[in-house]
Amino acid sequence: MTNGTATSNAEVLRYSAFTHDPAGGNPAGIVLDAAGLTDAEMRAVAAEVGYSETAFLTERDDEARVFRARYFAPSAEVDFCGHATIATAVALAERIGTGPLTFRTNAGEIAVDTGVDGETLVATLTSVPTRSAPAAEDALDEALAALRWSRDELDRSFPPHVAFGGVHHLVLAAASRERLADLHYDFEALKSVMTRHGWTTVNLFHRENDRRYHARNPFPVGGVVEDPATGAAAAAFGGYLRALGSEAREFIVIQGVDMGRPSELKVSIAEPDGRSRVSGGAVAMEIP
Repeated sequence: MTNGTATSNAEVLRYSAFTHDPAGGNPAGIVLDAAGLTDAEMRAVAAEVGYSETAFLTERDDEARVFRARYFAPSAEVDFCGHATIATAVALAERIGTGPLTFRTNAGEIAVDTGVDGETLVATLTSVPTRSAPAAEDALDEALAALRWSRDELDRSFPPHVAFGGVHHLVLAAASRERLADLHYDFEALKSVMTRHGWTTVNLFHRENDRRYHARNPFPVGGVVEDPATGAAAAAFGGYLRALGSEAREFIVIQGVDMGRPSELKVSIAEPDGRSRVSGGAVAMEIP
C-alpha cells in the first residue's frame, strides 16, 4: 500500500482534509513537484484523479517556505481551493517540518500555519479579504429552480447572498435540516446558472446554533456533484456572517455527513478586513 501514485507521469499524493480519519473529509490530489507540467497536463491529471480538486505546486522554495499553488477540478482550473490547501500544507509539514507557509494562488497570497493537535497534523489558512452582498433576484430564482427548492424552504433570517473568500459562492440557508439533507438538483441547469454568474459552489447551510452550522456544497462547475468539505466556502461564509452582523467570531461548519464523509471545519473571523481563518486536520489516504 502506498499514498503516492504515478498519474500521467506526475506523482500524485492523496490526502483527505478536514478530518482525522481517511474515510472522512474531502479527498484532494497533491502534486508537490509540478514545475514541468503544462496547464493541459495539470487538467488531465486532475480529471484522472477524479477528486473535486487537485493541488499543483508549480514553484517551491522550501527554505523560504513559499510555494506557487494552482488548483484544478476535473473540468476546470479553480482560483483557490481551501481543502486542497489544507491537505497540501499538511503534506509539506510532514516533509519539511511544521511552521508557517505561504501559498501564492490565483486569488492572492494565502498564509498557512501548520502544527500538531494530539497525534494529527493540522493546518490553518488565512483567506484573502472576504466580502458579501445580496444575491440578485433573477439569479436567485434561477438557482432555486435548478436546486428544486422554493423560497418557502429558505430560512428568512439569513438573506441569500453571494459571498467571496477567494472565489464566489451563492449562500442559501435551509429552514430545516431535513431540507438540507434532501438534495437532488438538476446538475446541468445549476452548472449553467453558476457558470453565467461566476459562482464556484453553492453554499447551502442550516443553522444549529450561532457556533455550529451544517453545510452542503454542490460543485457542478468543477465536474462533481458535491464537495464533502469546502474551505473556500467556509472562509466566504465567515465573511457572510460578518456582513450580517453576527457577534460570533468562532464557529464550526459540519459538512459531508449526508455523503458519508463527515468533515469539520473550524472558522474564526479575527481580522479587521474580514479575512477568515479556516482550520482542520488532514491525513494521507492509502491507495492499493
